[in-house]
Amino acid sequence: MRSILHIDMDAFFASVEQRDHPELKGKPVVVGAAPDQRGVVSTCSYEARVYGIHSAMPSREAFRRCPHAVFLRPNMARYEEASRQVFAIFSDFSPRVEPLSCDEAFVDVSGVHSLFGSGEAIAKQMRTRILKEVGLAASIGVAHNKFLAKLGSERAKPDGLFVVPETQAEVVAFLAPMKVSALWGVGKVSGEVLVRAGLRTVGDLQRADPRLLERLLGARFAEHLRALSLGEDARDLETETHEKSISREYTFLEDCYDRETLRETLKTLVEEVGQQVRAQGFFALTGRIKIRWADFKTMTRQTAFPQPSCDDFTFREVALKLFDAERLQQAVRLIGFGVTNLTSSGSSQLALFAEECRAREKRESLCRAVDALREKLGEGAIGRAHTARE
Repeated sequence: MRSILHIDMDAFFASVEQRDHPELKGKPVVVGAAPDQRGVVSTCSYEARVYGIHSAMPSREAFRRCPHAVFLRPNMARYEEASRQVFAIFSDFSPRVEPLSCDEAFVDVSGVHSLFGSGEAIAKQMRTRILKEVGLAASIGVAHNKFLAKLGSERAKPDGLFVVPETQAEVVAFLAPMKVSALWGVGKVSGEVLVRAGLRTVGDLQRADPRLLERLLGARFAEHLRALSLGEDARDLETETHEKSISREYTFLEDCYDRETLRETLKTLVEEVGQQVRAQGFFALTGRIKIRWADFKTMTRQTAFPQPSCDDFTFREVALKLFDAERLQQAVRLIGFGVTNLTSSGSSQLALFAEECRAREKRESLCRAVDALREKLGEGAIGRAHTARE
């Protein structure tokens, strides 16, 4: 039987802020847009959640619910450093780690019991080390597959450990009282279909006629849910997955109709994306801009880079070209830039000429040098690298 851990860092961004600023401990902390801006909450501390605040809630609504909360802008550099420390601890126990985000992962410890003990024992050691070495709390679920381990970590929150029962009968009893929405793949539409058919809990699904499920959901999805309702999940860890895209967005305090302001904002977003791409060792194949108009309609435009790229010059050239091709139909509420189709290799069959290769390497080296100076001296110490192509 496999032994899978699902680790979820508790209120990660807010917890890092409370760790770094002890005066914030015990206070409602909201990380995201300022309360007088039209952005949203990234995450919040458990003290803030008491007031009904949650991720993706407009910051103005969060302020209305809790005016005395401490609102902080995200400090991604600090969060990324904490994430690296946490993932290094995962790797000390097992090489089989599937990252889901900067604060969440599956770890397969099936092959290391002789070294570190049972899954529960390893989870206890992980939690102890994360708290001692990183100063943060982690909730961990332990089970024999990914689905059950994820449910276990949800049961463990906050700052806890939960071991899901192992026998088939115990697993079925564990799942039975849960709502059908607890099953992976059940969204709003499919959930409503099931509820209308009288299937509100996982136990209802366990007892349902398979033919009824097929009529409601189709054979393939019905089979999937039937297996999950019994605690069956044969998926292996995807240890080679990478972030599929990196993007940054900015929501204006007031709708913006000034093209130069929009261009300058876009350049800043390009730099933030470029710095993140280089920090993670990626090259991008595709660039994309995003514009949300005052009426909330959103448009995106994208194009491929000439070759895998990670430098601000290439990113900026593509971003501005896409933006300049668009007519401002109305004022802009939000603008964003992102890159997709990430790869760990910058080589390309298109880069056949030595001169072209040297130019690309020079741009990348310059951007990496600027990254190093900013890390040493602070984000505001170095201005934007300009090019005649702007």
